[in-house]
Amino acid sequence: MRRTAYPLLLLATVVVAAVALHHGLDPGLATFGFQFGVIAYLLILERVIPYDRAWHPDRREWGWYGVYFLLTALGAITAQLLVAALVAVVSPAEPALPLAAEIPLALLVGSLASYLVHRWCHTNPWLWRLHGVHHVPEKVNVANNGVNHVLDVLLSQGGVQLSLSLLGFSRESVFVIGLFVVTQGYFTHANIDVRIGRLNYVFAGPEQHRLHHSTNLSEAGHFGSDLTVWDRVFRSYTWYPGRKPVAVGLHDPASFPSTEAVFASHLQAWRSPTT
Repeated sequence: MRRTAYPLLLLATVVVAAVALHHGLDPGLATFGFQFGVIAYLLILERVIPYDRAWHPDRREWGWYGVYFLLTALGAITAQLLVAALVAVVSPAEPALPLAAEIPLALLVGSLASYLVHRWCHTNPWLWRLHGVHHVPEKVNVANNGVNHVLDVLLSQGGVQLSLSLLGFSRESVFVIGLFVVTQGYFTHANIDVRIGRLNYVFAGPEQHRLHHSTNLSEAGHFGSDLTVWDRVFRSYTWYPGRKPVAVGLHDPASFPSTEAVFASHLQAWRSPTT
């Protein structure tokens, strides 16, 4: 199970993409339904093959995570609407490549955009005030994948979608890449003891992403949340087989409100770091 959990998840992504394109399903509804399927699958695995049982959310945390999930969904929907409005004006009328060639190229381009935005959020002081909200929890699991500042979601998802659309990628290819991003986003956060072996050199996985959340900044690189190619190109690749972070969360916990302070977490970006 530890070795087959991820291949099965990738296979499900391909099957859903193929069925949705073949039958002309609405991309938004297909993505929404697929997202909940991925979450359910990984939540089951968190109970069957947990990485750390202490990382399971308690009842109170489920409540906070639910609020953040709704805010994250709001940010994602807003990003999609804004990008769609802009793309309708400036994007090419027809894609330049067939879908079979578009998808792998769109995957690389979208992954690069995601990598750059994510790394920028870790190096720019004000953007970190947004993105740092995601790093506050001292656990890494499927449920707190949605713990985000709504503007961080707007920036990250909007940047990726806009880059793909402005370069002329079709709606279909953006939909397929979106499914993959959903898969990876929840998989890398899953509190599951999986082994993906050499696939770690191509795809991001929980073993790497836990280190990204490490309180030890010397091992907290790895900014790719879908592919690892750009981490390798820009020398931020931090996967060490078998290595476990001593602790996850913020290097300076006092610099952000706690996760349960949902509104304070969203307002603190405009406050002085000393207040």
